[in-house]
This record gives sequence, C-alpha cells and structure tokens, in this order.
Amino acid sequence: MNIPRKPGSFPATNPDQPKAKTQTKANGNEKSKQQKTDREDKSLEPAEAKLPKLGSRKQQSKKEKDPHDFASEDKPHDKSTPKRDNRQSKKQRDLRQSSENSESKHEENGASVHKNANHAGKNEKQDSAQRKNQSKSDEKPAPKCQRKKDLLNIDKEESLESSESKLDAKSDANPRRRHESAIKTDFSQDASPAVSAHSPDRQKKSAEQTTKRVDDTLGKILKATIDKLKIKKNERSNASSCINDITDKVIAFLKRNTTWCEEIERLRTGSYYENVKICEPDEFDVMLTIPVERVDIREFDEAGAFYSIALKRHPTRHPLDRFLNENKTIQASEMLSEFRDAVKKAVEKLPYQIEIQRKKPKCPAVTLEVKMGENGKTISVDFVLGLKVHRASWPDFTKDGFKIENWLGKKEKANMKHQPFYLVPKYEGKGNSEHDGVVAKDAWRISFSHVEKLILNKHGHSKTCCEEVGQKCCRKDCLKLLKYLLQQLKEVDSKSNKMSSFCSYHAKTTLLHACATRGTDNEWAYSQLANCFKQLLEEFVKHLRIRHLPNFFVPSHNLLHQTSQSSCDFLANAIEFQCNNNFPIFS
Repeated sequence: MNIPRKPGSFPATNPDQPKAKTQTKANGNEKSKQQKTDREDKSLEPAEAKLPKLGSRKQQSKKEKDPHDFASEDKPHDKSTPKRDNRQSKKQRDLRQSSENSESKHEENGASVHKNANHAGKNEKQDSAQRKNQSKSDEKPAPKCQRKKDLLNIDKEESLESSESKLDAKSDANPRRRHESAIKTDFSQDASPAVSAHSPDRQKKSAEQTTKRVDDTLGKILKATIDKLKIKKNERSNASSCINDITDKVIAFLKRNTTWCEEIERLRTGSYYENVKICEPDEFDVMLTIPVERVDIREFDEAGAFYSIALKRHPTRHPLDRFLNENKTIQASEMLSEFRDAVKKAVEKLPYQIEIQRKKPKCPAVTLEVKMGENGKTISVDFVLGLKVHRASWPDFTKDGFKIENWLGKKEKANMKHQPFYLVPKYEGKGNSEHDGVVAKDAWRISFSHVEKLILNKHGHSKTCCEEVGQKCCRKDCLKLLKYLLQQLKEVDSKSNKMSSFCSYHAKTTLLHACATRGTDNEWAYSQLANCFKQLLEEFVKHLRIRHLPNFFVPSHNLLHQTSQSSCDFLANAIEFQCNNNFPIFS
C-alpha cells in the first residue's frame, strides 16, 4: 500500500525493491550509524569543560544544514507513518526516563557529565540493536540515521537541562555560560584519582599551617606573660637581704634561749630559692630543723602521707626527750607550741615592723608579716619547724616514687637518695582523733622540699641545659605559668571558695610527673613553649577529672583526696576555657 508523502517526512521504502537491496541498504545504514556513534563517543571523551561548546555548535550546524531533522524533533510526525511515530515516541519516552534516572543518580552521587554521556552511549547501542531487529520485520522502516540523530539530540537536551537547574539567576541569560558552569561544578565534585589522592595531604598541610599560626599567637601571649612575671633585681635583692637578716637573728636567739634548739639548722626551700617565684618577692619559706639520727617511722593513716615518729634508744639523753609520750612518740603539737612562743620572743626587739599572724589550723608554720620601709610593701615569711632525719636509705614507702631515671639519670637519682629527708608537724582531720595511741595533732608529714629544689635547679637532661652553651628549655616557665593561672583563677573565684583547696604544690607535682615522663630537653625546647604548656595543662586536667594526683615521692599519697570532685571539675572546666580562648585571664 502506497502512502502519500508530506514535506518534512522521510520517504518510505519501496515494497517492490528486492530483499537483497534492502538488506544491503540496511547494512550500509548500520555501518554509517556505527561510524557516527564512534565519532560521537570520541567527541564526548575530552574534558567536560569543552562539552557544552561542542554540543551547542553541533546543534546549530545541524539546524543550518538540515532543518527537517530538527523539525522532526520539535513537531510530531505526520499521520502518514503512524506505526513508526508511535514506536519512536515510546522509545523516546523510555530513553527520556532512563536519562532522568541517570541524571538523578548523577546528582546524588556526584557523577560527572562524562559518565552520563558514556551511559547514554551504551543505551543508544542497545536501542540501535533493537531497532535493527525491528527494521527487518517492518514493511516500511524509516532510515535509522535519522532516529539516531533524534535520540542523541534528546539526550543532549535532557543533560543540559539538568545542568541548567544548578545555576543561579544571573547565569540564566547566557546558555553557554550555564553549560560551562555546570560542567565545572560536576568536574570539581568528580575529581580524578590523581587529584583526590593529594587532597588529604593538602588538608593535612592546611591544618598544620593553621595550628602553627595559633601556636605562634599563643606563644607570643605566653612569652609576654612570662616577661610580666619576672621579678626586678633590686626588689629581689632588698627582700632577700631583709629576710636573711631576720632569719639569722631568730636562729641566734633560739640557740641561746631554747635548750632543744641548740643544734637548729636553716634550710632554704620554696619557690624563691627554686627560682620559680612569680610577680613579686613577697613570700619566703624557711625551714628550721632539729637533727635526729635514730627514729622509728610508722604510718598514721592509710593515705601514706602522715606518720607517727618515735625516738629509738640513744646512748645519751636527747634534747627532744621532753616531748616524748609513754610509747616514745614525739608530741608534735607540744613541740610546735614551744617553737612558736620562742619565735615571737625572738622578733620582738628586731628593727623591723613585724606582725605575727594568728596560728592557722593544721599549719606547721609561724608566719611573719614584714613591712618594708622603702616601698611600703609587705613580705610574708613562714618559719617551719622540722626534723632532719639522716639515715642509710629513705623509707620503704618511697620505693615506687621519685622516677627520674629517664630524666636526670640513675647516677643523679642515687646521689639524691643519699640526702636526708625531713618531717614537719602537720596533720589532717580532727586533731584529737586517735590512731594507735597517737592523736592526729601529733602526726608528722614527710617532706622532700630540699630534693625538689635540687631537681628544679638541675632540671635538664643534659648538664648544660639553660646555660649559655646549652639549649634553653621551658620547664620552669611552664611551672610559672601554671602557678600564675591558679593564682588568677583563685582571685576570680574568691567568693565561691571552690578554689581554696588548690595550691602551688599541685602545680609543681604535675610538672615533676611531666618531666619524668618526657625527660629529653628537645621535648621541652623553649621554641615549643605553647605546645609544652598546653600539654602540661592537659595532664593536670586529667588528674583533676579523676581526682587523683600522686605525690611524686610517695605515690600512695593522693594530693587531691581531701578535695571534692565538684571543685576538681570546676577547676578543670576553668582551665579548659582559658586554654581554648588563648588565656584571656593573662591579659
């Protein structure tokens, strides 16, 4: 049956034509179609940035060369070929649905335009194979090259419409710019393996640069704070000379007027003599000690910090025999009371404005407030009574502490352990509470303050640390900063009283543990002040969170066992806030 032909439609195949010619023509069309498909697949392989330009130019050139091809794309085919049009419309809908699904997957997973084009190419090959089989059974098949052009044009339009939806309002006026922008967006999301392989390195480098800038800023703040904490030489000299004069006169008075103080000795301890004093030379600790040789030390509590002291037999009468109980233990409370009265008498006639502070509960010191005549400032002096015990070794409860082998060395540790240890009259809890016949107020606490001074003065792993020919470290500076931080936080929180349980000895103990763990000088280089201080704070916060800070010499003694968990958390939170905000409290 012959169907009349209208403009814009393809000529129908002659039914009278022999089958061989029809097969030859189909094979020729198939080969031409395959060549065009290969060329179009190759044209899709270049970088996505060039795809919109090629597509737009190809459409324009096709419209100029063959307007009937694009007319068939925009308008429905004539009624003269209903079977072919229905079949083609169904395939177009199938291909459009496949393209939309592919584009939706492309937007969710960040697939590139290049992958969509390859996917569309595979679908076209499958469709072309189906159309080839159908063309054999169709009496009047349309040329397959035209259907191929229509399908490619539909796919390109769908791909470009998906790209246009990602652009803003400003780029709507320029279609070509819209295509280029969409391609750039997809290409940035679907980076090549070579580029993505280097992205972690770039991120790591960027993070390191940011950390370095933060550390540099914090380092400047900390160094400026350290400069602010330095003590002026003239103030140090004036305060030191005044305290030395008072101490000498008090010792002389005690030796002359107190029988059991005839062999009393001076032991200079504390932050001033350790060179870690901050701000002003306004506090001094002076231990006045009585030497004893043979003593029996027994633990007074389970914490391992307090002990009862008993004198062993001596060939001659000992000056401290007057303070012994029936069980030969020394009455620390009686001894401290007489010592306090003797110091009061010693300072009465001194040419200084001295005021003796009221006795603090559980405190072994006699505190003097000395007013300096030159600048009107006040200096505090603590005279602490102590027993000097010199024997072959330290008590057994110290064997698990004092771990300085990897820091100062085994030889230095052995030399220090030949030093004597000291006992000061101090207790915790109620003074009248009794344990094994000894009341709490007669208990003693062991002290290694003189060894702490030796450690801080020899603080380096190398003997030349912080000397002119050696490397400068930041150990002492970190301790000064931590002490200053605690001091400032206590001033801010003076009303709530949550900081009252903390003192500078907690800061010193934290530093000693940190130095024993990180013993080399490179780990405490002065250039790494910011990192070292932050690491020290992190370790201090860890101790606070678990409410456990072991004594450096007696690990069984927890320095925080009398402090509440809420107070520890309060201080830990305050330290973390200051650390995260570059220490505004220092400004």
